[in-house]
Amino acid sequence: MTRLVQLQNATQRRIALVEEPRLRLLDAKFPSVYALAQAALAAGEPLTAFARRHAVDETLDYDAVHAGLSPCRLLSPIDHPADPARCTVSGTGLTHLGSAKNRAAMHDKADAELTDSMKIFRWGLERGRPAPGQIGIAPEWFHKGTGLMLRAPGEPLDVPSYAEDGGEEAEIAGVYLIGPDGAPLRVGMAVGNEFSDHVFERKNYLNLSGSKNRTCAIGPELVLDPDFRGSVPGKVAIHRAGAVLWAKDIASGEAEMCHSLANIEHHHFKFEASRRPGDVHVHFYGACALSHGDGVHLADGDVMEIAFTGFGRALRNPLRVLPGPDRLVTVRPLG
Repeated sequence: MTRLVQLQNATQRRIALVEEPRLRLLDAKFPSVYALAQAALAAGEPLTAFARRHAVDETLDYDAVHAGLSPCRLLSPIDHPADPARCTVSGTGLTHLGSAKNRAAMHDKADAELTDSMKIFRWGLERGRPAPGQIGIAPEWFHKGTGLMLRAPGEPLDVPSYAEDGGEEAEIAGVYLIGPDGAPLRVGMAVGNEFSDHVFERKNYLNLSGSKNRTCAIGPELVLDPDFRGSVPGKVAIHRAGAVLWAKDIASGEAEMCHSLANIEHHHFKFEASRRPGDVHVHFYGACALSHGDGVHLADGDVMEIAFTGFGRALRNPLRVLPGPDRLVTVRPLG
């Protein structure tokens, strides 16, 4: 698979191809994946071939970069360099066959009535994988924010003063560019941590939207030609004070899901506002397991680590609890 990273040193940004255990830099005239993708699109050339054709002889030690011991630091593998607000971050829930158990536990009822979560999950099982050319049932969908919410590998994911918790959601995310004709183009996929406030959500399902409005991370690598059709095994772990607090084998990929990738993509890009030429989209495809579902509550300084086979090196981000009490935000009328 062809994998790219974005890098920043003291003076410039660069892109590099992953050639373990090295990173091979690309021509400096392409300072971002966004610029590279736009150039490949204009040239009418597949992005994988275009990227390899513009690789240069200069390489970096990936171990040093990944460990934070190099002058070059890893950035999120996609952004909109001109305007972070033109990167939409969104997601789809209850897509994985293992996800309903965690959600049902969060919204359990005393009686035998199906929760709304289980109803949506059942609809996905029944109509989430339509025949080619057909439209299936809409999955649960949420807006997470803009590129301002994206954090790079190694950067902290924040629990703000108004939050009640913060917990990992180990997922794979799709990265998209909207072409000049308004057509969505899949640039690739990356490991993701769709960090959320599960305690707030658990109080009431209608809190879902607010619980998702948090920082998140993808990377460190963008896979341009991933195989997502089968089962993609992975592992998620929580480290506390240098020891593993919790770990679990996980899986993503269409074989592990009740919604097809095509159905997820249709129900995101059917919205006209999601097809503005030049925009970037990062869309999380859903998680199959949560540490919160096993009764784990993360604390300040815990490190969340997520990896999927074929998607490169692990994504690691510490959790940071922002200090201070919740502060009232007041609005001043201009009239």
